[in-house]
Amino acid sequence: MSHATRRVTRARMATAVAVAATLAVGILPATTSAAAAAPTTGTHHQAASPIHQVVLQGAVNVRDLGGYGTYDGKRVRYGLAYRADSLNRTTDADVATLSRLGLREVVDFRVPLELQYDGPDRLPAGLAPTARPVSDSGLYAQMLAAIGSKDPAKQDAMLGHGKAEALMRTVYQDFVSDPASRAQFGSTLKDLAAGRGPLLFHCTSGKDRTGWESYVLLRALGVPDATAQQDYLASNGFRAAADAALRAGLKQSGMMQNPDLLIPLQEVRLDYLNAAVAQLSSQYGDLYGYLTQGLGLGLRDLAALRVRLVD
Repeated sequence: MSHATRRVTRARMATAVAVAATLAVGILPATTSAAAAAPTTGTHHQAASPIHQVVLQGAVNVRDLGGYGTYDGKRVRYGLAYRADSLNRTTDADVATLSRLGLREVVDFRVPLELQYDGPDRLPAGLAPTARPVSDSGLYAQMLAAIGSKDPAKQDAMLGHGKAEALMRTVYQDFVSDPASRAQFGSTLKDLAAGRGPLLFHCTSGKDRTGWESYVLLRALGVPDATAQQDYLASNGFRAAADAALRAGLKQSGMMQNPDLLIPLQEVRLDYLNAAVAQLSSQYGDLYGYLTQGLGLGLRDLAALRVRLVD
């Protein structure tokens, strides 16, 4: 074996060891005490966060997933993985902004009903969305039915008394338990591992399906759990004004007497995230099991994610 070959082999072994160490130490599910210590909801504070928002006129929750530190002192690269809410209302200026990101793939997690009501993504020329619908467990349909009824009693019966929160926990559990959803999440991570970035993935609000995929990706890259939780909770800050405006509009139009019933559906909460993590622990033991058995990523995929996305 030549010296050059030995160096390449040692480099590959070092990468594999680093990945194995990260998986062993860095991506275990959150402990109960850590979850209990964190706030239920979160607000984005730009000065204290590495978050780079992509400012658009037609979307409010578009962010670069780079900048976060990992357990081994490295940092997630900017400009390779983006998370977003739906891009169906992008303006000409927004399309120009997205074009400057150099995106090679945009993955849309929305289901057909969402596309029917909200419309397809409006993207730079030559860039077509990759449709990878992930089930929302009927969340969008139930919200439309509740609002469309215009009946305060029916809306309260459908969403009040903890029912909205229970629905959200079910949605998150299904992210892990539903085979079709796992396939869509896994394919997107494999695209990143294969170097198909810069890649952007999104759903409607950019907080639940997108939030779970972002959390899993950051943990797979070796970002500590508390930091990945902060990225997840930041959606509340980015979405607060738009969500409040929607509630105000529904009340003013007479569609909802008590639009605050929607707040549990509009927010992200650690309670929801922990429902997915608990399902993951029950079904796969730990995040490594979920990544490999559930999402179908091999050690080579996990190593490639680290090599491509971490400095």
